[in-house]
Amino acid sequence: MRRNPFESGQARQGGRRGFGFSPRLLILVAFIAYGAYYYFSNRSTDPLTGETVLIDKSISPQDEKALGLQAYQEILAQETPVDPHSQISRQVREIAQRLIVKIPEVEDALAAEHGMQAQHIEDSFDWDVTVLQSDQANAFCLPGGKMAVYTGLVPVAQNADAMAIVMGHEITHALLRHGAQRMTEQKLAQLGQMAGAMSGMDQQQMQMAMSIYGYGRSLPYARKQESQADEMGLMLAAAACYNPEEAIALWERMGQASGGQAPPEFASTHPSSATRIENLRALMPKAQQYRERFCTGGAGGSP
Repeated sequence: MRRNPFESGQARQGGRRGFGFSPRLLILVAFIAYGAYYYFSNRSTDPLTGETVLIDKSISPQDEKALGLQAYQEILAQETPVDPHSQISRQVREIAQRLIVKIPEVEDALAAEHGMQAQHIEDSFDWDVTVLQSDQANAFCLPGGKMAVYTGLVPVAQNADAMAIVMGHEITHALLRHGAQRMTEQKLAQLGQMAGAMSGMDQQQMQMAMSIYGYGRSLPYARKQESQADEMGLMLAAAACYNPEEAIALWERMGQASGGQAPPEFASTHPSSATRIENLRALMPKAQQYRERFCTGGAGGSP
């Protein structure tokens, strides 16, 4: 019987292993594709910094405001507010009022530097400031304009000029929507974690991947936000007639107050005091220009 010349080839071909895609690889590719789509579809240019930012379009300033109010109420329920009629409370409110009045002018000027128009999300803010009894040398401003200053900041600030610089920095975080940016970054990180888990990465591999993300993306991103808040906060304080030069002495005192306990810059969400001082020195000529341009009276003082 004559042998079929194609038989052996067909048999050999049928015995070979197929070249199909692994389901896990397909899942990983799908996550990567969605992550890329999410990233590029939610990018925009911030008119106040000229930087490309990532803010989930489903997060509106009103959503942030509601979250800020909820967080503020929770903090006030846990902390001890200082008597609103006390001297320090009145002085902190005065500083806040002077800064708030200057926001529209400063925003318009910063946006004009980048050929853009400011969005003025502060028009919907319900401003409020409380002094809290605590040893923390800290302050915050939540989305929507709810602010607090801890009494531990007073001896470090030492004067109204330095206090205004800190408060201007915190107000800027809210104006630049840094909270929404952080929420968007967290969603991207969660997508990465899900992709890793679905692709079969073990715990050690996941930890290594998240460590790379943290040091390579998350921490530098947070430090960049702090530097942005330093810059705009300095311009805001200068426009409100406070002395921007006090920023240098303030961060020298902040560095001393930390007692050398601050983590190294590469492992921190904040720039080191030395880096901040260097950046602020470079910004001082611009801050003095803002003071000359927008300061229409008033002066700093001691809180």
